[in-house]
Amino acid sequence: MPRIPTPATIDAAPAAAQPLLEAVKKQIGSVPNLFRLTATSPAALEGYLSLNGALAKGALDGATRERIALAVAQVNGCRYCLAAHTYLGKNVANLGDAEIAANRNGHSSDPRADAAVVFARKVTLDRGAITDADFALVRAAGYSDAEIVEIVAHVALNTLTNYINEVFGTEVDFPAVPTTLVA
Repeated sequence: MPRIPTPATIDAAPAAAQPLLEAVKKQIGSVPNLFRLTATSPAALEGYLSLNGALAKGALDGATRERIALAVAQVNGCRYCLAAHTYLGKNVANLGDAEIAANRNGHSSDPRADAAVVFARKVTLDRGAITDADFALVRAAGYSDAEIVEIVAHVALNTLTNYINEVFGTEVDFPAVPTTLVA
């Protein structure tokens, strides 16, 4: 059960958040609970949407972004984000079940994407205190400075939503998945 009320509708959200939620609805066809709960603070919702929108225009492709989201959600134990990104991974990024399992386990079947996922998981686990060797591995996979900055930004963005969902107990409105690691 959520620790704070999730506005049931766009109209029930604070007035300053309503246009932001309308934009979400227009873009994806619905307004998932994460967005409505975050709308409790219009500033937090605007910040999240702004960073998410900016990173969507970045150098990392959608499949890599979903892979990172799955790895970060697994490390942080976020049941909401595991469900949401499993759904998005399958239905938007066209990732198969084996790839999603690999991503949750901190890897990818794609060698270049594997370096990004391994790095993102390491950044998450070690709260940014990575080693020169960790950095060298992602660099050796061909990631540019901009792409590595974006990987870290995606870790931060996903950690934000993981923490919001876990702190406030956001009700999962995607098909539930187990939070335990899968083979």
